Amino acid sequence: MSDATFLTDFHHVAAIGATENSGVERQAATEADKATRDWFAAFARERNWEVRVDGIGNMFALIELVPGAPYILLGSHLDSQPLGGRFDGAYGVLAGLHAAERVAESLAATDTIPVFNLAVVNWFNEEGGRFAPSIMGSSVFAGLMDQEKMLAVKDLAGTSVAQALEAIGYLGTDERPDLAGYAEIHIEQGRILEREGITLGAVDYSWHTQKLDIEVLGEQSHTGATAMADRHDALVAASKVVLLVHDVTQKFAPEALVSSVGQLTLEPNSPIVVARRVHLVADLRSASPEIVAEARASLLADIAQIAQEHDIRINVNDFDVRGIQYYPEDGLELTEKVAANLGLSVRRIRTMAGHDSVAMNRIVPTVMMFIPSVDGVSHCEREFTTDADMVAGVKALESVAREMVNGALAPIDSTEQELSKAGAA
Repeated sequence: MSDATFLTDFHHVAAIGATENSGVERQAATEADKATRDWFAAFARERNWEVRVDGIGNMFALIELVPGAPYILLGSHLDSQPLGGRFDGAYGVLAGLHAAERVAESLAATDTIPVFNLAVVNWFNEEGGRFAPSIMGSSVFAGLMDQEKMLAVKDLAGTSVAQALEAIGYLGTDERPDLAGYAEIHIEQGRILEREGITLGAVDYSWHTQKLDIEVLGEQSHTGATAMADRHDALVAASKVVLLVHDVTQKFAPEALVSSVGQLTLEPNSPIVVARRVHLVADLRSASPEIVAEARASLLADIAQIAQEHDIRINVNDFDVRGIQYYPEDGLELTEKVAANLGLSVRRIRTMAGHDSVAMNRIVPTVMMFIPSVDGVSHCEREFTTDADMVAGVKALESVAREMVNGALAPIDSTEQELSKAGAA
């Protein structure tokens, strides 16, 4: 397949759920998400690839090259954040489909029999915008999350994952493929590659992530009739918590820690009622688990002080804790080899964001690659990557996939895998 065909397909998919400002609105298990899933399935079936949908909504397009052999899996996700960018996730799925077809065609043309089969995946709910936590589909696949618990997760409107998937026709029952490896390509979502003028990033490790589920409980009362001294305003206290989460980064070296509160809901959310309850999620990330632990302890102490000052209750629980994951050295060297053969500049780079590859790296040899993001902008409509960089990334993924189906990466050592899991617990 040509580069032009890839670009045509990419920009077609980007039109599904498109927003006025060149972004996309395709939250998990919505009608727009269904439309991209239908497109994925049609792409595969037009090529006589088998399509499977598992019990958490992950979609697989399977290319059987060696009957009975496990699969090398390529892909990412097609769901987006609210008012998200058209590149995040979707690029990796489209690149996977086109890279897989190119590899399959070249093997057929040369009568080459590889070691492994080839497949492409569209993971369910990587973004976590509608259903928390994020990276849900791949984590269930990898055994890191319980499928039944995830199917029971509800969005803010009270719809469960199972109900939403069933409504769009993608609550599957198909058997999951047996894997021998995984490769994913993604936009960087940072500005390192762009700043340094480098085309390809070989991801060597992920940052430690710690989220806090915070519930602020005050007392509902009339905004006009209640004296200020008699109020127990959950929103005022929650606002101070939001600032604490932001300001905790200042206790450490610049860029050593990032933090945010990205979601906040309040009850009863009336303009003439003092809020009785506010729920928010704090997100702490660093290359150092010790820094995250120190920031967490600092926040817990300061939050307890706020609760005392406002005579309210604040409950804080750990949520979605993910340890550092190191990607296999063989995979890094493979990416560097591929880049050299293609004449692409390359450097090793860490990922501060979570990706499906972080979950898959726990169970199979995994390669993660980045291409540049203009201005480092992500999770918004302004997100952008050039056609030239996307095309270069597809060629890199194609080369990596060709090497992997021919047995380029060694299986993960079981002892190393258990140590990795223990470190991430």
